[in-house]
Amino acid sequence: MITIGNAPCSWGVEFANDPRNPDWRRVLAENATAGYTGIELGPVGFMPEDPALLAEALAEHGQTLIGGVVFRAFHDPAQWDDVMDGAQRTCRALTAHGAKHLVLIDSISPRRAPTAGRADKAEQMDKAEWTAFRDRIATVAKLGAEEYGLTVGIHAHAAGFIDFEPELERLLDDVDEAHLKICFDTGHHSYAGYDPVAFMKRHMGRISYMHFKDIDPAVKARAVENRTGFYDACGQGIFCNLGQGDVDFPAVRQVLLDAGFDGWCTVEQDCDPEGATVPLNDAKANREYLQSIGF
Repeated sequence: MITIGNAPCSWGVEFANDPRNPDWRRVLAENATAGYTGIELGPVGFMPEDPALLAEALAEHGQTLIGGVVFRAFHDPAQWDDVMDGAQRTCRALTAHGAKHLVLIDSISPRRAPTAGRADKAEQMDKAEWTAFRDRIATVAKLGAEEYGLTVGIHAHAAGFIDFEPELERLLDDVDEAHLKICFDTGHHSYAGYDPVAFMKRHMGRISYMHFKDIDPAVKARAVENRTGFYDACGQGIFCNLGQGDVDFPAVRQVLLDAGFDGWCTVEQDCDPEGATVPLNDAKANREYLQSIGF
């Protein structure tokens, strides 16, 4: 059974301490109003870390906590304490509510930001740097899987060091599948210049969780050409409503059905929290579109 959820980033929530963030209770209420029964945690600290307080609010709005994301600088050894802080707090929050999915994302690197969407121009790590980077990801994956019983997925992200398909596949080859699976984001895969459906067909056996995101091809082309920063591109509408971009969602659905996928698929439409879009309207439109194609 495929179940559809949403995430706080669809309301512009990228960092827990951003003063522009909407109130967390508003996000829960609007997610329910838009027709979703599940939601991600968002950056740890955005929603209350008091389990009783959050459990009461989730129940009030009929929401299941799906999972949470550790979006931190795995690429920077100096940030290791911050990575582990985010990982341990997220794991505790997820297990407190019976959530299943821990998602690991290497955050945006200044070394990679100018070449998002340009695999041939992107700076590469040398062997020693890659090995240490890989080991940091593997350590957190093992922590989540073995100590907390979570399903851990790696998520490629524009402007990080797991951005392009060869890097993602190299990591998958290097890290034990028992610890690390794939949280597959359709939009980031397209942003990086690859075919999401083709990747899914090759790797469905390791995909444990899906993020549904669509890409406006005209905005993407301008962002890549102009080396636009990721959050500026979000503000320009690079992540359009589902069904209006270059991701073939009927084909995505068919791959999932053919594989017997059973679990959550979460909408993520990263946006500017002070932008012109109305997140509730977009959330409703995305749910209606997915229903129209059989989700």
